[in-house]
Amino acid sequence: MSKGPANLRLDRLLANLGYGSRREVQGLVDAGLVKLDGVVMQDADQRIAITPDLSSRMVVRGRPLDPPPGMALMLHKPLGVTCSHKEAGPLIYSLLPDRWRRRDPAISTVGRLDKETSGLILLTDDGALLHRIISPKSNVPKRYLATLDRPLKGDEAQIFASGTLMLEGEDKPLLPAELEVISPVSAHVTVHEGRYHQVRRMFAALGNHVTALHRDLVGGLDLPEDLEPGQYRLLGEADVKAIFGKG
Repeated sequence: MSKGPANLRLDRLLANLGYGSRREVQGLVDAGLVKLDGVVMQDADQRIAITPDLSSRMVVRGRPLDPPPGMALMLHKPLGVTCSHKEAGPLIYSLLPDRWRRRDPAISTVGRLDKETSGLILLTDDGALLHRIISPKSNVPKRYLATLDRPLKGDEAQIFASGTLMLEGEDKPLLPAELEVISPVSAHVTVHEGRYHQVRRMFAALGNHVTALHRDLVGGLDLPEDLEPGQYRLLGEADVKAIFGKG
């Protein structure tokens, strides 16, 4: 017998989504600012079924409810924005609505892009999904467009694909990676693991220097051309399946 949808008290649901403390949520309810299926909610302690269509059925302050837990999104990370508190500069979370930073469970990036790398990054509040994407067992490839300081020599694709390339300071060779030449000084590189500054260090190991790096693909999910730097888009079920090549 399958389980029905989870349910939460209205005040806890909205507090967990960052709309305020339970007392503040009570104030929203008292002011008639929360509606479900067009009907004003009267009781903050009413239990609400967390169904996939809840965001289209509930309205808070005249706007659709934020996605409930299990949310995933893609974001076009601009240059200069960081994914870690350890790096200087604005955090990627500053690009999201303020209340999203108060959600419980919290939104986290799926892996990281360094400050000087732009492009597609995924975020989610679903810990199981996050770990599934980054797990080596899932073998989710990531593709980068690398712009180089010096022209390619011509043997890079063979070396990257060999599975024998060693990075400085490491004692385990890289998994095979694919390189597709775009121009004498640019190439797409697809990797199947996530080591620290991996693509930059791969070219450094061959005596070249990456001057610009942009990620445009994670699994089977690519960065839409109309998603501008700093913008984000919620992912649907089909998008999540596409990450794992099941779209």
